[in-house]
This record gives sequence, structure tokens and C-alpha cells, in this order.
Amino acid sequence: MTAVVTRARIALIHGVGLDGSMWGPLREFLEPEYDVQILELLGHGRREKAPEGVTLAELATDVAERLDPGTHVVGFSLGALVAQHLARFRPDLVASLVSVGSVCARTPEEHAAVMMRLAAAEADFPATVEASIRRWYPEGSAVPAELVEATREVLLRNDPQSFLACYRVFATADAEIAPELPRITVPSHAVTGGLDPGSTPEMSARLAAAIPGCTYSVISGARHMMPVERPQELADTLTAFIKEHSHVH
Repeated sequence: MTAVVTRARIALIHGVGLDGSMWGPLREFLEPEYDVQILELLGHGRREKAPEGVTLAELATDVAERLDPGTHVVGFSLGALVAQHLARFRPDLVASLVSVGSVCARTPEEHAAVMMRLAAAEADFPATVEASIRRWYPEGSAVPAELVEATREVLLRNDPQSFLACYRVFATADAEIAPELPRITVPSHAVTGGLDPGSTPEMSARLAAAIPGCTYSVISGARHMMPVERPQELADTLTAFIKEHSHVH
């Protein structure tokens, strides 16, 4: 009788204004070794709009309904805050936590900067999309033009009100989850790009210091969109960590 080998499951949670398609380049490096689940947040992709005043807890509860126990949860940017909330309040579902390009306990200056970006998005949504593209994929970026254009199209398809409701969570919920980070008990890792201006290496170090036993790493020369820009290096980081903390061999 042949033993059934169960693959470890990885759930991927995207960032604000994006959708499950952002994981395409990374997914190629994770399958078929892992069972990969792409989870879209309220207000994104094919999901219903996010209500005005949506909270981090509501975004996390919505994701929890689609998660199986014992999943390795990988969150990017806003998705990382959602993943941290799940690791804190639904540890039965989370085998391990990886925060990719996560903010953490923004300083007053960092908070002021993101609130300025939120105000700019409220005033001129299309201009905010172009500013994000320039920040993520500056001139001379090695990311293929078709992937840059795909990101732009996903951002422009957002319902502006839904986007703003979720962006407000991204801009403010790091302060809400910060006091809970020391109570996270699942194995945790934080990784960011060395050139990420918004989710800085300092923030990942802050996150690692706050979560007991959390490790962190920096992908040198990478910007915010590591899953698109440096998928192989990010996959190597994820799989090394998950293998260390997986009961499936």
C-alpha cells in the first residue's frame, strides 16, 4: 500500500489595490511542490466591494472563512497585516506566518507620509496609480514591460471607494496590530526589499523584534513588488522557512 504524500499548503494574500494575479511569477516557483491557494481580499479582484469603514478584523475574518487549518500564510503589504491578524487571533489556521514587504508600527513621520498618499488617492485616483507604478517599477527596472502594464491595469480596475476603504486600513491598521504582535505564537518570518521606501528593512527588523522568535531577511536591491520583481529569490526565502516549520515531508 502506497503512503499518500500530502503537500504543504501555502496561502498567498495580495496587497491593497492588487489581486491574485500579482502572484503569477512567484507561483511558478512554488508549484508543484506546494499546494498554493490564492486568496483575494474584499474589494479586490473578483470579490464584492469593501464597505466604507471596513476594518482589518473584517478583512481577516473574510479570509479565515476560506482557510484550512495548518496553512502556511504569506501576506504581502496590506495582506501581511491581514496575515498577522490571522496568526494572532486564528492560530489554529496558521502553520506559519511570512510577512512580505510589511509595514510595522510606523513612526509619526512614516504615518504622515502614508496619510499624504491616502489624501492624494482621494483627490486623484488615476494619478495615484501612476505614482505607485513609478515607485514600484522605476525607469530601468528589470521587470518586463508587460508585467508592469498588467499591474497598472489591475490598479485602474479598482472601484475607487472600495480601494480607499482598504487603503485606509493599510495606512492605519499597523498601529492597531502592533500591540498584538508579541502575542503571536506561530513560527514567523519577515522579508522585504533593500530598496523598499515604504515597507523598509527597518520595519521588518521592527516586526521581527515584536513577534517572539520571528526571523527576518532583506532581498538586496529589491523594491516593494518582490513577488513580481524577484520571484525566484522570494520563493527560495519562503520555501527555506516553510520547510523548516512544516510537518509535511
